[in-house]
Amino acid sequence: MQRSLLRTLSLTLLALAPALALAAEPPTLVVYSARAQQLIEPLFARYTAETGVEIKVLSDSEGALMQRLQAEGKASPADLLITVDAGNLWQAAERNLLQATDSAVLAKNIPAHLRDPDNRWFGLSVRARTLVYASDRVDADALSTYEALGDDTWKGRLCLRTSQKVYNQSLVAMMIAQQGREATEVTLRGWIDNLAAAPFANDTQVMEAILAGQCDVGIVNTYYFGRLQSENPDLPLKLFFPNQGEGERGVHVNVSGAGITRHAPHPEAAQALLEWLSADDAQALFASLNQEYPANPDVPMDPQVAAWGRFRQDLINVSEAGRRQVEAVTLMDRVGYR
Repeated sequence: MQRSLLRTLSLTLLALAPALALAAEPPTLVVYSARAQQLIEPLFARYTAETGVEIKVLSDSEGALMQRLQAEGKASPADLLITVDAGNLWQAAERNLLQATDSAVLAKNIPAHLRDPDNRWFGLSVRARTLVYASDRVDADALSTYEALGDDTWKGRLCLRTSQKVYNQSLVAMMIAQQGREATEVTLRGWIDNLAAAPFANDTQVMEAILAGQCDVGIVNTYYFGRLQSENPDLPLKLFFPNQGEGERGVHVNVSGAGITRHAPHPEAAQALLEWLSADDAQALFASLNQEYPANPDVPMDPQVAAWGRFRQDLINVSEAGRRQVEAVTLMDRVGYR
């Protein structure tokens, strides 16, 4: 009787073995990413090494990825969407492409102003959109706020990137959120009056124009400065963090971030990856790969980034960049900021 029972148990275990092995095998996660591959592949390689979870990445522009998610619907293989700028993350959430994630880990690691109020996406790295100036021609004491770049002092001395890029749209959207449409319009008209040249295609061109003496000051994302500085440590440019006075709102910051897709095949595994990306080692690597700031305030900055100095952030929720994006684009068009 006992021998028969053992035989039956053995046969049962043998029959279940393939299913048990399949259940124990970690899933392969699919990530749709608008970030450059070289900025995320080292992270995913480390995660796979630590957990055994394979990650497949589909890279494209944020607009194309959102269209793809919408078209795929419930059949989408994507578990996670990674993109840049809170405006893009807000759009993905508003188009019902992301699901809410209830995570004590993410709530602890990512400050409230750097994540969706409904927990559909979370910032993973931070960039400041700040002032850059020619250190051999401009005294830092002459700089103060974004708004002051519209003063006569900077007539013919200002360079800007085109308004067509979401980074400037988000900056203006946050200005509207903080000080209203009328005051923001006054600032934008001052900027346009002070331009030394037509707006440039990207932040690097803005800095190159300053280096060439075409203008003296501009507005750029910090990581663009970091890239240029890495190529030339003696670069005669410096960053200035505006709006730091008492009662002023602080520096405009934006994020790259991620959210679990609405129809994620593996939501629990996707949440585990997202939580890992918000923690110590991953945060340090995620930020340093692109000379950004960790979204997790407990993680030290890369030494190059730390050398630029500390600043107070604008603490209004970055989702406002998306909520007011249409209003910002309309206003920029009205004042002739192209």
